Amino acid sequence: MSVSSSGLSSSAAPSEDPQRTSDPLLGRRLLIVEDDPYIALALEETLAEFGLVIAGMARSVDEAVRLSREDGVDLALLDVNIGHEKIDPVADALAARGCPFIFTTGCGRAGLPEAHLEHAMVEKPFYVEEILTALRSELSRAEER
Repeated sequence: MSVSSSGLSSSAAPSEDPQRTSDPLLGRRLLIVEDDPYIALALEETLAEFGLVIAGMARSVDEAVRLSREDGVDLALLDVNIGHEKIDPVADALAARGCPFIFTTGCGRAGLPEAHLEHAMVEKPFYVEEILTALRSELSRAEER
C-alpha cells in the first residue's frame, strides 16, 4: 500500500495477514496529525482496517496539541509540517506523557524536531506497511522504557 495525494492502493488485504490477531496495534487509539485532507482520510480508513482505533484527527497544531494531552491516545502519527507550522509542540506534549509517536515527512530527518530525533520517521510518499512497522517499533520501544 502506498499513500499519495490520490489515496492508498493495495495489493494485499489486511485480513490476509496470519499474524493479525496478535498484532500489538490492534485496538490501540491513534491520533493522526496531517494537514492534507486526502492523505488524512486515506490514513484514517486504512489504519482502521488494520485494527487501530482512530482517537482523533487534527489538521492544525493547536488542535493536535489539545488532542495530544487527552488520555484517549495511545500512539500518534505526526506530519512534521502542518501548513506553515512545525509539529514540535505536539511532539513535546506527547513525549511529556510518555506517549509513543512517529513522524511522517517529505523533508527527511533534517526536518524533524531537534528534541525528538530518536523517534521513527517514515518518508513521504510512504507505504502503509512502513507506517505500521514504525508504529509497532515505537510502541515496543516505549513499553521497554
